[in-house]
Amino acid sequence: MLINAHYEKHVGELIELASRFAAALSNAGIEYRIIGGLAVYLHINEVDPIAARLTRDIDAAVSRADIEKIAQIVRPFGLEFRHAAGVDMLVDAERPTARRAVHLVCVREKVRPEYTEPVPGFSGAPTIHGLLVAPVADLVRMKLTSFRLKDKVHIQDLDGVGLITPEIEAGLSEPLRQRLAEVRASD
Repeated sequence: MLINAHYEKHVGELIELASRFAAALSNAGIEYRIIGGLAVYLHINEVDPIAARLTRDIDAAVSRADIEKIAQIVRPFGLEFRHAAGVDMLVDAERPTARRAVHLVCVREKVRPEYTEPVPGFSGAPTIHGLLVAPVADLVRMKLTSFRLKDKVHIQDLDGVGLITPEIEAGLSEPLRQRLAEVRASD
């Protein structure tokens, strides 16, 4: 019971922080998508809640042109803009830590110069818990592009509940299809 209560508390805190971020951007008419581990969690939770893994923080895709405006509009929602270690983030003003933050990445830009593909542009997004969440196809591209251990695990999780469809696979570039095959072979 103790573990379950801690887990639920953390999920609730993540959703609450993401909801404040989403409300600030939605009120200002700024487009965003929740990406990363929280997006993977939300998609998997819709299909198989037992298979959904907890994530530590929140990642969001925004347009580079909106960063300055975002830094201003989030203040009334208890968030503060910070740029640290090359990362733009919005920290909770009451508990300002990188773990209690929304990390921002920019659409149509590479997160790291060595990445083969940029973050996808905005496409249709499902709303889950009131949040605009990147579609699975975009998440798969991002996870296969960054290809760290946690990204591979997210790919396994998405695939394990049937969210990586043949259509999504067919839409991948050849290098990303090869990475997907590598993840599947390691299962």
